[in-house]
Amino acid sequence: MEHSCVDCAIKKCNTGKGKYPEFCATEHMPDEVLADAMACYEEKENREVSVAAARVEYEHYCQYTRVQEIMAFAENMHMKKLGIATCVGLLNESRTLARIFRDNGFEVYGIACKAGAQKKTSVGIPEECNAVGANMCNPILQAKMLNEAGTELNVVVGLCVGHDSLFYKYSNALCTTAVTKDRVLGHNPVAALYTAETYYKDKLKK
Repeated sequence: MEHSCVDCAIKKCNTGKGKYPEFCATEHMPDEVLADAMACYEEKENREVSVAAARVEYEHYCQYTRVQEIMAFAENMHMKKLGIATCVGLLNESRTLARIFRDNGFEVYGIACKAGAQKKTSVGIPEECNAVGANMCNPILQAKMLNEAGTELNVVVGLCVGHDSLFYKYSNALCTTAVTKDRVLGHNPVAALYTAETYYKDKLKK
């Protein structure tokens, strides 16, 4: 098994305390990879995003909710038009989110996953998948619609696993996530991790 950061409990790269483990990525990182990554921050947008994100973290640490942090980030980036890519199952939540954004001075354009009303079978999805609905989720269309609308920051609300991946791939604007879908855990997937050694111990094993 190849060890990496997910196998570390020391976190010296963050605290400066302790000793790096033998497999530490910081200790064994290829110089060219580090140099290439750091050079990317010389690009104007990357630097602006990094600074804005750091300011939001510093100014509102453990004070702001995720929704507030999204707005604070957008304000720091001088963004006025926000896109919402929503699952149809979370349209109520997206309407609330849009109202909050608008109440705080943002322009909002949202697009639901079933927009366009295309059949799943039209893109090769097996017909058996129609058991949970005949129309496909269309994250590529969602991204292209928000591109067309000229949104500056796109916010994902509950897109399915994989659909969110395609949305991120085709979005021209920067993306962030307000809600990560987990139908079983009330869209709180980290609950499975918190209970991985108790309630979900057997459920999460192969």
